[in-house]
Amino acid sequence: MLANYAKVARRSGAVTLGVAAVMAGICALVGGEKGVLAALIAAGIVTMFFGISVVVVGRAARLSPQAMMAAAVATYLIKIIVLLALVGQFLNTTAFNGKLFGITAVVLVLAYSAAQVIWTMRLKALYVEPDGER
Repeated sequence: MLANYAKVARRSGAVTLGVAAVMAGICALVGGEKGVLAALIAAGIVTMFFGISVVVVGRAARLSPQAMMAAAVATYLIKIIVLLALVGQFLNTTAFNGKLFGITAVVLVLAYSAAQVIWTMRLKALYVEPDGER
């Protein structure tokens, strides 16, 4: 299970990296220097958040499925609270383009989530543990 999860996470991360590069280019055309900075900050936050999830859920999966679910829900709630705090801090900033930041973050989250679904569907993995005694 953990090897499959790691494979899906790596592949999804690679897809998201490509989408982040495209979004940085679009933000550069639309918003100039402030657009690129917004895209880079959004990419950094999204990468950090999904990286934290992969590490925490991966470690919890070694314990039990219940621990894995509890860790996933807890990290999700903590990340939402941190994201709200960050958005609140950046609300009136002029250092970067806030709209491009938001658009880039949403696009990257959707790209990562879609990639996870697609790679998981393509994964040929047993969903029932085979019993070696029979």
